Order: sequence, then C-alpha cells, then structure tokens
Amino acid sequence: MTTDPVPALDLYEGWVVPLIRDRVTGYSGLRARVLVLSALYGLVTADAPVSTYEQPMTEERARVLAETAPNVLRRHLARFPSSEALLLMEPPYAQVLGPVPVARTRLITDPMERHAEIHSVLDSWSWP
Repeated sequence: MTTDPVPALDLYEGWVVPLIRDRVTGYSGLRARVLVLSALYGLVTADAPVSTYEQPMTEERARVLAETAPNVLRRHLARFPSSEALLLMEPPYAQVLGPVPVARTRLITDPMERHAEIHSVLDSWSWP
C-alpha cells in the first residue's frame, strides 16, 4: 500500500493488469493507449497518478462513472484512433463505458482463464 500517487497501471496487481503492464513496459506509445477503469478514479490513462483506495464498484458508483467514462473514452479515441478495442473487465465495469465507438470490441470478463486469447489479440495488433 502506498500513500504517494503512482501511475494507475503500476498500482494494480490484480486480474491481468500485470500481463498488460509487462506487454507495454518500455513502450511509452503503447502504454499511452491503455486505459484503466477505476471504481474510485473513473476511466484514466495508464500513467494517471492514483493512490491506493477501498472503493468497490457499486451500482451507485457505476451510475456516477457512466456519466463521465464514455466522454473520456471518446476523447481518448480521438487522440489515439483505433478500429478495435480489447476490454478486460467484469460486466459492471463494461456497462459503465456503454457502447464503445470502434468497429470491433472484444470483451473478456474472465481474463484469468483466457491469457492465450489476450496475447493473441495483442499479437494481432503487433504489440510486443
């Protein structure tokens, strides 16, 4: 636990965050394309400074975040245009984003069981 803010992608140790972090370490251009959806901070870039917290994704919190997250995503896609998105998140988190404005979205809600599929998608994008 840290009281000092650290980049969002570096804070989280659960789920498949380490897998994604390992794939983009040393590639600032790719890291800049990664977003993290936090129950407290909302949708933030991988390098957004965050501190540890205890905030579950409740229905109420999801409603609040659903008011801002889609706009953050649209601004991010305007900066980093893409025809595909890979979402690694539980359904309540995906609902916060609403429809993702890209041609192809792959949602994986059980990423711990699907590492090979995640690597396959990232490989198809030529991510290291």
